Amino acid sequence: MMTKSSARPFEEYSKRYDHIRITREDGIIELCVHTNGDSMKWGGPPHEELGFCFGDVADDPDNKVVILTGAGDVFCTDTDVSSFGAFTPRNWAHIHQESKRLLNNLMSIEVPVIGAINGPAHIHAELLVMSNIVIASDTATLQDGVHFTLDVVPGDGVHVVWPMLLGPNRGSYFLLTGEILDAKKALELGVVNEVVPRDQLMPRAWELARQIAKNSPLSRRYSRVILTHEMKRQLHEQLSHGLAVEGLGLFDFTPTTT
Repeated sequence: MMTKSSARPFEEYSKRYDHIRITREDGIIELCVHTNGDSMKWGGPPHEELGFCFGDVADDPDNKVVILTGAGDVFCTDTDVSSFGAFTPRNWAHIHQESKRLLNNLMSIEVPVIGAINGPAHIHAELLVMSNIVIASDTATLQDGVHFTLDVVPGDGVHVVWPMLLGPNRGSYFLLTGEILDAKKALELGVVNEVVPRDQLMPRAWELARQIAKNSPLSRRYSRVILTHEMKRQLHEQLSHGLAVEGLGLFDFTPTTT
């Protein structure tokens, strides 16, 4: 017996989030993260919202291609660590759950995802480079500036993503030194696929999305499934453990605003 889908309709979830501007045209859905309409400031609220948003997008069969980007000229370089609350075992259990939801729901999206890096992405750039296609503005820079550089164990998925993209040694160096990759270097290393002038970023992202959207639904869906299989496998094996040891390290951490 067929049952009615429990997925939220686009008209509902597109207005549900305070830190994600959601638009859709011809089945291409654009997720633009922001804080008050400008560049995103990372913290507890966007961390929570993104996980649920990715789940809503994944559940909607009318989505053909996803574009993930940020508002303004910066993707994210600032964070309010204190917005996560005290790093107690009980609170970390909540953050642990949210963090798994964030990455697992991103990976559960079964249509191709295009990451469009609008500018410096020094906080959770992995959300963009986990995409199937990654294009960057020529103003973009990439860093993991919110973990080891702040005395935090890089265990919330970056320990999987960056060594996978850069190689084990290069990935470890990137995470432990706070290295900043400019767009040209990221292109040379294969982290991004194209670098374009800032004003051409979103037109190029939409051009690629329209090209992909011409394929049949099953072609798009199953291509995404096989192309994300290995990253899903590694996240399944390593994410929970990484978050656990990150939490252990944070019990001596004093939150600050950067």
